[in-house]
Amino acid sequence: MSEDGSTTLQGTPNPEAPNPQLPIVQKLRIRYAKRGRLRFTSHRDFGRAFERAVRRAGLPIGYSSGFTPHPKISYAGASPTGAASEAEYLEIGVTRPLDPREVGDRLDEALPDGLDVLDVVVATPGALADRLEGSRWSIRLPGLSAHEVEGPVETLLSRDELLVERMMKKGPRTFDIRASIVALATEADPDDATCAILDLVVRHGTPSVRPDDVLVGLRSECGLGTGLTPVATRLAQGPLDATTGSVGDPLAHDRDAS
Repeated sequence: MSEDGSTTLQGTPNPEAPNPQLPIVQKLRIRYAKRGRLRFTSHRDFGRAFERAVRRAGLPIGYSSGFTPHPKISYAGASPTGAASEAEYLEIGVTRPLDPREVGDRLDEALPDGLDVLDVVVATPGALADRLEGSRWSIRLPGLSAHEVEGPVETLLSRDELLVERMMKKGPRTFDIRASIVALATEADPDDATCAILDLVVRHGTPSVRPDDVLVGLRSECGLGTGLTPVATRLAQGPLDATTGSVGDPLAHDRDAS
């Protein structure tokens, strides 16, 4: 019996628990994107939008037992509000086997434009969150040329430690961002000479280093100018090769097993 009494040791619903539910027979892992104005969607807002999409798509989502059943949806490595992303991940549990492609099509149609389903696979054993070791980010810096950004980036990379402060739920916290930066490079936007682009790879940790943390460090300690409002996009999230600075596909193992 589970601690809350909702399931037996075999994982099947306990008929004596309040609101017993159908068992989960399949888990699906989903990659989705946040684009355009939808990058300002908070994690909580996205959760509500996704649950509505699941209902509209008519998916047989599983629910927890108990007095307040919740849909079996697990989120992993969500990007900060205001950042766009091509590599957000979640996992759902369903009560009958489904075709992953059909699930992707139905969810994509039910979600608003800008929240786009990119891939759906059947989950294999192991936690999805354990595969999300690092992220690769592209940060556009309008109003700053690549030449203006190269010096501050070199200064940051030469440091052994770079402390920044961020407001957390329990108040301000100071932490080192340098140890989490695996790679950082500067390039010019081929269409705009007054816009530099940072190619950033960070190792996930606690707290997770975000693009705005890196920009704070570059401005406060390395002499980076302010420019215009930067735009950060997560390009990849997954297994990290710290030697090469590459970020792999966290769903590759699931895809190979199917």
